[in-house]
Amino acid sequence: MGSKRRKKKNSSGTKALIGILVVLIIAAGGVMGYKIVKDKKNESESVSTGEDNVITTGIEEKKVQIFKGNDRPIAVMIDNHKDAWPQAGLQKAYMVYEIIVEGGETRLMALFKGADVDKIGPVRSARHYFIDYAMENDAIYTHFGESPQADSDIKKYSVNEIDGIAEDGTTFSRVKDKASPHNAVTSIEKLLKSAKNKKYRTTSNEKSVLNYVTDEINLEDGQEAVSVTIPHSDLQTVKYLYDEENKVYERYARGKEQSDWTTKEPITTKNIIITFCDNYTLTDKENKGRQGLKNIGTFDGYYITNGKAVKIKCIKNARNEKTKYQDLEGNEIKVNDGNTFVNICPTNAKVILEEPAQ
Repeated sequence: MGSKRRKKKNSSGTKALIGILVVLIIAAGGVMGYKIVKDKKNESESVSTGEDNVITTGIEEKKVQIFKGNDRPIAVMIDNHKDAWPQAGLQKAYMVYEIIVEGGETRLMALFKGADVDKIGPVRSARHYFIDYAMENDAIYTHFGESPQADSDIKKYSVNEIDGIAEDGTTFSRVKDKASPHNAVTSIEKLLKSAKNKKYRTTSNEKSVLNYVTDEINLEDGQEAVSVTIPHSDLQTVKYLYDEENKVYERYARGKEQSDWTTKEPITTKNIIITFCDNYTLTDKENKGRQGLKNIGTFDGYYITNGKAVKIKCIKNARNEKTKYQDLEGNEIKVNDGNTFVNICPTNAKVILEEPAQ
């Protein structure tokens, strides 16, 4: 009788033990399942930046598109005589500088970074003060001939240059639908090939001259500027008209809308920078009226985007140093992620900023 009781008691204990083990197994399985789900969630929310020990968690950070990668910029001198219009490639440049040259004309310098452009031009000769802006962008400087001052400064500053006159005939070509000297063209592919043949560095880790940001800048306290008129000289007046739908400015020169030679589309820009600094006529033996530029120092200017304008200071301490663009409190301005035209005009230029029509 006692033996039966002991067996019954042992049987009950075994069942209880099995029950406890089952509960523990289920609990352990639940913990493991939770950990696996959590790890997968964390993995999906964590994005490696490709750098050692750097992980970004959550939504992937937006990156600037207009200035990215490590391709070294290429600067190209673009003819801006009316017989050179329309020009090719300006729309794919991240920055375009416009500065006066002899005779009241202006010339453009377009900067390309990591862009594939099949046709750029018409390419014209170098002027020495454009070299300043090629250097501050760490750019390979492309031109077709040069002034004596530009030739001297290219040597002085050891500028990496591609000169159409000195090339072997494959880097540049002359097209038939425009008359010389307004018909020399090239491409990024050809310029890169020339640069590599010359053993120039074709990569760069230099930061942009402009402080681009991804969040839209609207200049809420700025002056209305849906129309911007910039007289560089009695001959050359530039006008930008704001396209509110696309949030860009369409470019006009001497009353004519500017368009791309290849695509026939209007030339537009997201940002406009105006710098007021004076040019002067050089006294050299050639007596061709070539210009100099008083561009070292602190100058007044405007930053214009999305239909508004604010006054800024443009500071350049040396020819081969980056220009600093600051607000009137001394803070570096934030610039919208998009292409920029930099118009450098005389201090007495009567720039007109207009409000929207009522």
